[in-house]
Amino acid sequence: MSTRKAVADLDLSALEEITAAVESGAGLPTVVRSAAKALAASIVVLDRGGQALAVAARSPADERSLLASGDGVEAVELRVADTPVGQMRLRSRGVTSPSLIRLVATLVASEVERVRAPERESEEESAAFLNQILAHEFTSREDLLERARGVGLRDLERGTIVLVVHARAQAPAQEGWRSRLRLLAARGARGVAPSAVAVLSDRDLSGGAEVIVLLPGADEAAGRRAADNVLRDVQAGLGGFAFVVGRSRPADDPLAIARAADEALLAANVAEGDSDAGVLGFEETGAYRLLLSTMSENPAELQRFFAETVEPLLAYDEQYETDLVATVAAFLDADGNVAATAQRLFTHRHTIRYRLERVRELCGLDVGSSDGREKLSLGLKAMRVLGIVRASGPASEPGATGGRVPAR
Repeated sequence: MSTRKAVADLDLSALEEITAAVESGAGLPTVVRSAAKALAASIVVLDRGGQALAVAARSPADERSLLASGDGVEAVELRVADTPVGQMRLRSRGVTSPSLIRLVATLVASEVERVRAPERESEEESAAFLNQILAHEFTSREDLLERARGVGLRDLERGTIVLVVHARAQAPAQEGWRSRLRLLAARGARGVAPSAVAVLSDRDLSGGAEVIVLLPGADEAAGRRAADNVLRDVQAGLGGFAFVVGRSRPADDPLAIARAADEALLAANVAEGDSDAGVLGFEETGAYRLLLSTMSENPAELQRFFAETVEPLLAYDEQYETDLVATVAAFLDADGNVAATAQRLFTHRHTIRYRLERVRELCGLDVGSSDGREKLSLGLKAMRVLGIVRASGPASEPGATGGRVPAR
């Protein structure tokens, strides 16, 4: 028998073993063990969010290396038709035919899709239900509870807390990180509320992501623990991101869950303006609470007020890499004291005065008047409630160094 024929027979035998495992419904771990044997390799299979589904490794150290994409680890995308369903990472112990790897990956992908399809369908149903709540589509408590039972939620009548998680990448992120964010948020919440549901929001966060978490049957204490768990898990599971978690008050009536979601969103938006916030409860947002009804019922009016006050400063900062918005915020926090503002920003007093004069020229509001300070303070609050994140960059206005001027 020729060497080529022996290899072909071995390949065929290996494929038959994997196929038999798939056809018998033996489960993904069995399929992956057969795949590892066929390829003479250590293998780990991940879902689209980067969560390990099955491992066939020689040792715990080998498994850790596969999960960390260590030396000699090859990554193969798992696809069903044109849809990515996960990734197979392998370290071969010899020379393996690329065509055999592709065939094995196809069989593993079909098993991943079979195993995960019911869970994905459940996630889609939960997301659709939550979107109905947020859109205020339910007018009957009974209809809402009946729909909730249909997606496996049975504790809403005992009170519900909503969490909103915001993640913003601080460095280039791997594909699938949003799905992993949802999985991590769900895991953290279920450590306190086992029936918690987490769904990805479709709101545009300018490259970031938002996850909405429902905590059925949770009281305020449980909501606090769940929020802390979620923040800890997403920070540990996703490096290179900034996270905040907004927490609502308990919604004692299922029809009040939409209001609770608005509270959690407001808290998350406000928290993004505070580098030390991490987790912020709605009850801790102070005067921002007064803007909740405007955010929920008339966001266009809030947007108009922001446009008339702080937006020109934000646009100038983004164009010239200045810090007018930060200067106004620090000036107001320092009760209008220029020297204290300069100390907070590690900047000369003359530079602060120059920036405040530029503020007056751009938006017509004089920080020297109580009316100007009041409007700018409300404009900053509107910016944070709307979830508009201030651009960060070095202060470089005229008099310091040249600002960035757009190409013409």
